[in-house]
Amino acid sequence: MAQCVTCGSELHPERAEKYDYCTTRECREQNARPLRIAAVGVNKAADQYLVLNERAREDLAAGRYQDQRKSSSVTDGPLREGGRAPSAGTRPARRAPARQPRPRSWTKAQEDLALIYNAGGMRPDEIAERLGVSRQTVTQMILSRKDRARL
Repeated sequence: MAQCVTCGSELHPERAEKYDYCTTRECREQNARPLRIAAVGVNKAADQYLVLNERAREDLAAGRYQDQRKSSSVTDGPLREGGRAPSAGTRPARRAPARQPRPRSWTKAQEDLALIYNAGGMRPDEIAERLGVSRQTVTQMILSRKDRARL
């Protein structure tokens, strides 16, 4: 029969499989070690936590718990106290690459007509047929005007 390493009392066989100390308060306080916990999936619906053992650390480093919808990983930067990664506000902001203007394959008059027809409810196929250009060109005409209106 196994015995407690602190007080020497007998341990139940099932407890002895995993622990080498008994369940008295003094023995637990002296021998128990706290577990490190990491939040790997925190959202409004359900939080997911993980005990940080060696395998979990390897999985985190490999990006297994990374949210594919976001560009950053849960392994970015050191873990803070409590096992959470730094918040998104601490990362430097990224700039979007500048768009290069495309050369136009249509005239200003065609663009004006395409916008008028579009505002009137015509589909790009119908506009392309009237102007004698491709549907893709009509779509580019409409979108280019919208892009310029945003600037």
